[in-house]
Amino acid sequence: MTAGPQDQILDRRELAAALLKALDMRHEVLDAIVDSDDHEAAVRTVSGLLETSAANANVVLGLQLGRLTRIERDRLSNEVRNLDATLKWLPEQRPFATGAGVRLRPFSTSDTDAELFRLRSAEQLDDDGSPWPTDRVESERRAGLNRVDDESAAWFVCEDVSGDRPRSVGLVFGELTGQEVDIAVWIAPQSRKHGYGTAALKQSRSELAAYFPGTVVVVRTAAGA
Repeated sequence: MTAGPQDQILDRRELAAALLKALDMRHEVLDAIVDSDDHEAAVRTVSGLLETSAANANVVLGLQLGRLTRIERDRLSNEVRNLDATLKWLPEQRPFATGAGVRLRPFSTSDTDAELFRLRSAEQLDDDGSPWPTDRVESERRAGLNRVDDESAAWFVCEDVSGDRPRSVGLVFGELTGQEVDIAVWIAPQSRKHGYGTAALKQSRSELAAYFPGTVVVVRTAAGA
């Protein structure tokens, strides 16, 4: 699976920011590590403490003591500023872009997921520019579920799990074609510009790598980030 330049920059920016925050909170981080039962528990605790991904927290745990210096903090601070200058928007402007509070689950046959698919399909147009009719929406949904059963597709619901109950905010469609996976990310209009699209795209890379190992992802659309 491959990622676009902006995704790679954002990933590096998130890691540099996590390392910088870890240095600034080194006493709290060390206490959290010492109080953890094992490595996995430490990763979870540090991830929550720094509000970053488990992968970034794992890198923090691997920091050598010799890097806990003012020079290292200044270097990371400069790196974050330089990376910020290359991004179209900052993670602070789209708080869910880091993936915290966002998860993907398999698309199901439930009425809730069917309604979400109908909401997405309302934005789809036929060749003549007219919206999809109801019968086409249903046939597309059933055909997609059949491809999922045949293991030639993987569909997911993007959920916001930061509140008391999960909230569906979008859909991810992965369609296998030869050695490529064509991926489309759709975010509901009311949930756009918050970073859900970016989070869904990043998480779908690892999900689709598990479903379709050895393939290359081709991003078709990531609506509204």
